[in-house]
This record gives sequence, structure tokens and C-alpha cells, in this order.
Amino acid sequence: MADAVQYRLERMTDELDDLERRGLFTRAELADVVRRRRDFEFRIRRHSPLRQDYLDYIAYELRLDSLRNLRKRAIIRAAASESDASDDEDDDAGNKRKSKRGKKWKRSISDVAGVLRVLDIYRMATVRFKGDLDLWFRYLEFCRDKRHGRMKQVLAQAIRFHPKVPGLWIYAAAWEFDQNLNVAAARALMQSGLRSCPQSEDMWVEYLRMELTYLNKLKARKVALGEDVKTLQKSDNDAGQWKEENKELFMPLNEQDEGPKDSGSAADALEEKEDMFWRQGLLIIQTIYQGAVEALPSSLTLRKKFLEILNSVDLAHSEELKLEVLDDLKKDFSHCEDYWDWFARLQLTDLNNSNSLNGKDALSNKLNRSIQVYDEAVRRLPSSKMYSLYAKFWMDVLHPDREDSIALFQNSEFDASEFTSSILKVYGSAQACGCLTEDLACQYVSLCLKLERLEEAKNLAEKLCNSPLSDAANLWSLRASMEINSFATAGTSQFSKENLSCLFDLFSTVLSKLPITQSEGLWHMAMKFFSNEKVYFEKLVKCAMLSLGLAGGSDSGASVSSAIIGWYFQRDGMKQARKMYKRFLALPRPSLKLFQYCIELEANLASLGDHGALANARKLYNSAIDHYPQERELWRNYHNLELKVGTSETANAVYWRARKVLSDSTALTAPSS
Repeated sequence: MADAVQYRLERMTDELDDLERRGLFTRAELADVVRRRRDFEFRIRRHSPLRQDYLDYIAYELRLDSLRNLRKRAIIRAAASESDASDDEDDDAGNKRKSKRGKKWKRSISDVAGVLRVLDIYRMATVRFKGDLDLWFRYLEFCRDKRHGRMKQVLAQAIRFHPKVPGLWIYAAAWEFDQNLNVAAARALMQSGLRSCPQSEDMWVEYLRMELTYLNKLKARKVALGEDVKTLQKSDNDAGQWKEENKELFMPLNEQDEGPKDSGSAADALEEKEDMFWRQGLLIIQTIYQGAVEALPSSLTLRKKFLEILNSVDLAHSEELKLEVLDDLKKDFSHCEDYWDWFARLQLTDLNNSNSLNGKDALSNKLNRSIQVYDEAVRRLPSSKMYSLYAKFWMDVLHPDREDSIALFQNSEFDASEFTSSILKVYGSAQACGCLTEDLACQYVSLCLKLERLEEAKNLAEKLCNSPLSDAANLWSLRASMEINSFATAGTSQFSKENLSCLFDLFSTVLSKLPITQSEGLWHMAMKFFSNEKVYFEKLVKCAMLSLGLAGGSDSGASVSSAIIGWYFQRDGMKQARKMYKRFLALPRPSLKLFQYCIELEANLASLGDHGALANARKLYNSAIDHYPQERELWRNYHNLELKVGTSETANAVYWRARKVLSDSTALTAPSS
């Protein structure tokens, strides 16, 4: 290894001599450069070099080359200023000095050695880490930035090692198309990539985009040469007008006048050639589209991207292909809710039928067409997802200030409130079809509340909670909040006994029906509402004991039980809180979070000097460890508690006990002496 490193360092002597001769680096600086390079060479040639070793070496060489460029420019600027100051000297001396300076800064080995060394390091890194795609792309980007001739070789190597990576094929084709200006090679790379990765949507999309870009370039070339009959635009009237206004630009190569008959036949031949060109271009695009559909017949996203690309380019004879794509979409994806949602929203961006209308009428026309598509969709697919997408569309229309709203309705004078009856009809249709989900039901009730239809909202929530959505916790929460608000706005400052009894019956009905994992929010709402009513709160505690016994050690049950313990602690003190948490911990499978909450209460008191609280905290820790013996954090907290408020003997006892149970000597910190 040392011989190889020494050999590579000896090969740098010409470069180092050139740097010193030009005055870019001093001898001391070059000695430091050699030392750093020797260190990097040994790092990358050890038995198991790291990827970061190569990257550090490359970063150092790039910084060194940047410093060389800066110093070179500074010396050139200084020499130029000196030559300007000595203009009064004779011409012969000046010419001699300029020739010397030109000879001094002629391109030499030190100008290219840095780039070549970085390329060599990248080569060694990719040989060592062939599967590192990020390293390959760094290599390729460096070659592209430096415009080095090794680019083709590196691309071939990367593709040989990673033929199933679509990004490499796309990168190679883009470089051939944009940088190397070789369309045939770019097309061959894309076709080879499609054979290797036929299931890649990005490959098909980029292939189509490349061919369309090439066609647009050919269109621009024909216009520049005066060979385009239809011009770059689609409008024939505009094309003829432009031709007439700029007819002096189209000068014939043959100066002889061949007569009107020959010119007419030449124009016909040119137009026939033009039509053949566009037919061939359209045939290429159709072939790509058909190949993509055969390779990915179930991909809706691919066809949507194809249509977006076709809409973004101004290409003659492309309307037929757009209609073909739309027809195929409807035929193949009419059973998919996402297709109908996309197609309905597509109507808002269609400008073909609204050019002659003003802004508000055009917007209303587009919205009506979207509604017609959604109505057809719910007739064909009366599913919960379809109604959810329909409702989301209306929410985006009604609330244009939302983050994911439709951009067309933002900052517009369009009033969507006149479509309120249509929105309610959508929710009613979903309810009639049995497709009303919990989210849709909550949106339905919330919309009625927003429209100030309070009684209708209450009756609707009661109807939905009693039969089809009896297990919808969010809907029950919405209904309970409506009942509380209706009693609160009745005109009295406090709730009457009848109101409290009615609300407690409502909460007890749903809390006894739903498991505590689903009704956690309802439990907290009920406890907050009855926190000042001791009788009803104790009844809630009894209901909670039954639900917690069924829930076991869930985190939702731990939050409810912790809230109850906290209420007793704040109202009646720690003595009642201890009685309550002992009742909860006696239930089957107590939660770890409940243990942690109770331990925190006792530990806070123990830190204030309460010895009884310290004894209770130790009991809680021992009980928690019996249920969860492998919880390292539990052992660590127990040990820290003993270190803070216990003795060295108790802390050491916990430490050795933890080592024995966990079978790990590093589970806790070392015991105190």
C-alpha cells in the first residue's frame, strides 16, 4: 500500500513544479498539500475504506483547485494593471513583455491536473461502492459541469451496474438531447430504458416530453427557414397574415421566375410535405401512448400526465389524440372514483366553451359542467368514497381561503352560497343511499349549523346517532356540544337539574356503548362539563371503572383514569387521589402510562421531603416492574429517584436488580459509591 501511495505522489511532481514556477503556491504550501494528499491516499487505500473518505478527498481537491483559480486571476489582474501603467515605454519592449506574459499563462498541466485527479478519485469510489446511486450521480454531475469527455463512459458504466433505475436512463437521454445535441442517441437510450423498466411511469412521461420537445424544435426551425405552411400557431388566419406581412423574408434560392403555375405547384408540394411531417409526428406520439397503455393499463396517473403534457404544448393535429386519451380514460376507469373526481375538476380548466362569456358567467358555466360530471358519477358509482370526493369539491368551492381549495375561486367575485341547496342535496342523497360515513355526517351537521338551521341540525344528529351511525364517536361529540350550547344559550346562567340530567343521560348512553379507545374525547368532554357537579362526576367514575376494566392497559384508558385521579387530587387532596389510583391499578392489565402518572405524583411529593410519598413511589415502581419488567426507561427512572431522594444502598440495589432482570450491564449508569 505504501508503494502505491508513493507512486501516486511521485506522479504529482510536474504539477507541483508548475504551481511553484507560476507563483501560485509557495514551497511550504506545496509541502502541506503533499502531506494532506498522502493522508487521503492512505485513507482510501486501507483495507475497508469508507465512502466519506473519498468524499473528503474530493472536497479537499475542489477547494484546492478553487484557490488556484482565484490566485491565478489575481496575478493576471495585477500583471494587466502593471502593463497599463507602463504604456509610455517603447513598442518593442511592450510587445516583448506581452509575449512573455502570454507564454507564462499558457495552459499547462496544473490547469487540468485538479479535474483529472477528482475524476480519478470518483472512478475509484464508484469501483469500490458500485451500488451507491448518489455517488454515481455526483460523478455524472461533475463530468457535466466540467464538460469532460469521460461523460459517455461514466454514463455507460452507471447504466451497466444499475439497469433497473429509471432515473439513470432519463439522465443519460437528457444529456444526449440537451448537451450533446444527439437526438438519435437520446431516443435509443429512452427505448432501451423502456425495455429495461417498462413499469416506470416517469420513463414513459419523459419519453413523450422529449419527442414533443423535438417536434417543437423542428417547428421553430421550419418557421425560421420559411418552410412552415401553418406556422407555429394553430390558427390558419394568423399564419396567413404573418406570411403576408413578412413575405419579403422568404426569398427564393433560385432567382429566375418560374411563373405562377410552378409556384403554385411548389406551394402544394410544400404543404403536402408539411402534412406528412405532422402525420409522422402524431404517429410517433400515438405509438408512445399505446405502448405506455399496454405496459401500465391500470395507471390513471400516467394517462393524466400524458394529457397534461399534450395540453401544455401547442402542437397541430393533437386534438384527436387528446380526445382519444379522454375516451380511453372513461372506458378503462369509469369504475374508479378518482377518475370521476379528476374529470369533474378538469371541467374547471376547460376554456373551449367559455371564451365568449364574461368572468362570472364563464365560472358559473364551468361549475355547472363539473356538477353534471359529479352527478353522473354518483349515479354510476353510489359509494361512500364518491360522495366524499363530491362533498370535498363543494367544500373547496365554498371555502376558497382554505389551503387545498380550488385556485379558480380564490379572489373571485363568484358567490357559491346560491348552490347551498345543491350541497345539501348531495348529503341527503348519500344518506338515502346508505353511503353516509362518519366524516360526511359531521360535515352535513356542521353545514346545517353554519346555515343557522339549529333544529334541523339537532334532529339530524339525533337521527344519525340512533340508527346508522350509532358508533360514530365524532358525531356523538358534535351532538353533545350542540346540546350543551343550546342549553347554555337558553337564557340562564346555570344549567337546571333537568338539563343536567338530560345531558348526563346522553353521555352515559354513548359512553356505555362505545369502547373507551374510541370515546376518549367524549370522556374528557363529559368530565370537564361535570367537573363542578360531584354527584354526576362520581357516576361518571363508576361508568369509567366498567369501561376501563374492558379496555385493559390502553393509552386512551390511561388518559381518562389520569384525568379522574387529577380531579380528585385537586379537589380532595392526595389521600383521595391515592384511594382512586389504587382502584384503577387493581383493574386487569393496568397501563404503563397510568403507573408513570401516579409515580410522578408521589415523586413530586417525595422531592419535597414526604417520606410516605417516597414509600408509595417505591411500591408503585415495584408494581410497575412486575407488569413491565423489560422497560428500560422504567428502571432508569427508578434508579434516578433513588439517587435523588433515596440512599446509596437503595440505589445500588435497584442497579443490580436491573442488571439481573435486563441481562445488560449497560442498562443503567454505574452505582454511586
